[in-house]
Amino acid sequence: METEEKLRSGVRRDPLEVFGRDIMMKILSNLDARSVALSLLVSRAWHGVASSDSLWSSKCEELWHGKAHIPRASQVRGLSKLAAYSISVMDGKRARIMKDDLCDHVWEFHFNKAAPEYWRNLDPYWKGTSPLMRRYFHPDGSQTADPGDKVWGGHECCYSIVTSIIGEGKIRSHYVRINRWPQMFVSRNRDWSWEMSNCLYCYSSVPDADKIGGTGPLYSPSVNIFPQAYW
Repeated sequence: METEEKLRSGVRRDPLEVFGRDIMMKILSNLDARSVALSLLVSRAWHGVASSDSLWSSKCEELWHGKAHIPRASQVRGLSKLAAYSISVMDGKRARIMKDDLCDHVWEFHFNKAAPEYWRNLDPYWKGTSPLMRRYFHPDGSQTADPGDKVWGGHECCYSIVTSIIGEGKIRSHYVRINRWPQMFVSRNRDWSWEMSNCLYCYSSVPDADKIGGTGPLYSPSVNIFPQAYW
């Protein structure tokens, strides 16, 4: 009877008290990020263990593996690894492209099938040759190409980002336009790369995850950690 009571008492005890910090760290390190994030809510003591940099460093590496771009905001000096992970998740869901995104990345460019045959015949994408044409966006609003680009022709180009927002910050319309060409609609891929396209041509951001300091806009490192963000 006494043994059963001890067992019941043990079951009701806080696992952190039973196993100690070191063993709990090993247990949490084998859980997915969402489960670890939920454990932050158990108690202050659990939060202290589940928010440690040693635990979230590996989670960040797992999250960033295979991604085309790493958010600049997640690379701020002194930022906790938990905050870096949370910022990365939120930025990866961001569908609104900013000037920093355009300027930080190199962009591959190709014509779509609907473009005139003359232009497609000059395009390495359709000729099956490499490298593909590349475009560069600059902070002053201009755009350039590589020397010797047969499509470019030396003409001047400027770009604009247009965003229409309705109630509660919801985006109604969002696109990028170059000169007076048709507007390009923006999309985000699972690897966090960007695509911009219209009926005539398509832009794809070139992966640069190894770029020191990350890329994209710099948000405030003071973020709230919501486990729901990991769903």
